[in-house]
Amino acid sequence: MKSRLQQLLCTADEAVALIPDGATVASGGFVGACHPEALSAAIERRFLAQHHPRDLTLVYAAGQGDRKQRGLNHFGHEGLIRRAIGGHWGLAPKLGQLAAEGKLEAFNFPQGVVCQLFRDIAAGRPGCITHIGLGTYIDPDQQSGCLNDLAARLVADGSKLVERIKLGGKTWLWYKSFPIHVGLIRGTAADPLGNLVLDEEALVGEVLAIAQAVHNSAGISDKSPDGTPHGHAGLPARGLVIAQVRRLLDKPAPPHQVRVPGVLIDRIVLADENDHEQTFAETFNPAYCSAVAGHVVTPDPLPLDERRIIAARACDELPPGAIANLGIGMPEGVSRIAAERGLLHTFTLTVESGPIGGMPAGGLSFGASVHPHAIIDQPAQFDFYDGRGLDFAALGAAQIDSAGNVNVSKFGPHVTGVGGFVNISQTARRLVFCGTFTTGGLEVVVKNHQLRIVREGKVRKFVDCVEQLSFSALRSREIGQEVIYVTERAVFRLTGNGIELIEVAPGIDLDRDIFGQMSFRPIVRNIRDMPKHVFC
Repeated sequence: MKSRLQQLLCTADEAVALIPDGATVASGGFVGACHPEALSAAIERRFLAQHHPRDLTLVYAAGQGDRKQRGLNHFGHEGLIRRAIGGHWGLAPKLGQLAAEGKLEAFNFPQGVVCQLFRDIAAGRPGCITHIGLGTYIDPDQQSGCLNDLAARLVADGSKLVERIKLGGKTWLWYKSFPIHVGLIRGTAADPLGNLVLDEEALVGEVLAIAQAVHNSAGISDKSPDGTPHGHAGLPARGLVIAQVRRLLDKPAPPHQVRVPGVLIDRIVLADENDHEQTFAETFNPAYCSAVAGHVVTPDPLPLDERRIIAARACDELPPGAIANLGIGMPEGVSRIAAERGLLHTFTLTVESGPIGGMPAGGLSFGASVHPHAIIDQPAQFDFYDGRGLDFAALGAAQIDSAGNVNVSKFGPHVTGVGGFVNISQTARRLVFCGTFTTGGLEVVVKNHQLRIVREGKVRKFVDCVEQLSFSALRSREIGQEVIYVTERAVFRLTGNGIELIEVAPGIDLDRDIFGQMSFRPIVRNIRDMPKHVFC
């Protein structure tokens, strides 16, 4: 008799051939970590060869891609996707292009909400009811998370994926549940019972939540989140969970090590090593799934440029004993500065994907941590964040207006999305936004602890009104956050009347380099020099 594993094994092409037109598909992963690349690529191959599956609804929490070809970029073909509900879009520009061209209905919800929604769907709850997203463009009082006119028209016609509700005298957002027909997940290995272990993955992500949601969606009426029919016959009577692994075990895994039980899995695909890299930047780094006693190895120092200045000044705000989160991009440098200063042991850095402790990785390995103390699942990490467990967060900022609002999600036709930004920025007790003062060609030089602008950026980042409200200053003041904005030449803080200029870099001309590069006049009272040590 065949073992459970033998019954489930098939090729990637055989597995994705089971996905029907019009299905709702959930994809797991974080950038490239734990993303089932072999399955995404197989779906693309099938569509290009057969024009099936078509009209899928794609649901995903974290951004998954390399900004080029991999990850969710495989889904970036007209006709393959009808609707996409995602936490982050910037890593999958092929999907973003379809959204910009109005060739799919595009929604952007907070990453934490989406991965928690998987659990709510699994549990048969009406959806995720949370404060996350209030006051931002995700709020139905604004744009309902719509990224294009197609999505906006859907909402205007009454098909709402998120609604405002009142519970206990407070306002909440209700992100509605819907059935998920297909789940694409990944593990390190499968045992003879079909159980998944993730011992060599950089993170756990939401693999269990997706598998449970898909399995428990069986028999649910085939409706979209807004209550409208998918419009396709032949959707599966039961869920289809496809798991990608890199190796097979010859004996059952220890029960405590099983992350997804085999009873929830319908197909298992043994992937080629090229389709199962630990991250999209590294084939395998043992430091991402192992702990060490003592300090993490100090990385090479950052060069003395605008990124180092910003990271060094932001690091000054990290209090001892803090539990902290650092965003992708500019804030990544904070951990390297902390390592240089020998401070990593004085606070705990976390990543929204699940690692706790260690030093977060950057670039296409973002989501992993070097020698983390623990790796929990992504929905649980966001539970902790949403309950205001973070003492500190450093996040990027692309546009800032006079009220202190921040945009990181959309610029003209370019769709980026928020990822975990909304969850983190609406809950961290102390918040530091990091970004250069201008962008588009900015060059600076530091000499004798003085900053000089060699070439000014072409694009202003301090604008009259942000293009999209990713962070609400009003909401922030209501919950009592401490907020500052750090650039290479100036530091601002959020007040009840807008943003106040509190520090200026030595060597900077106030009128030419600050006021002359802003679209509004900040509050000015007492200005001091930025600390000397950040310029050396």
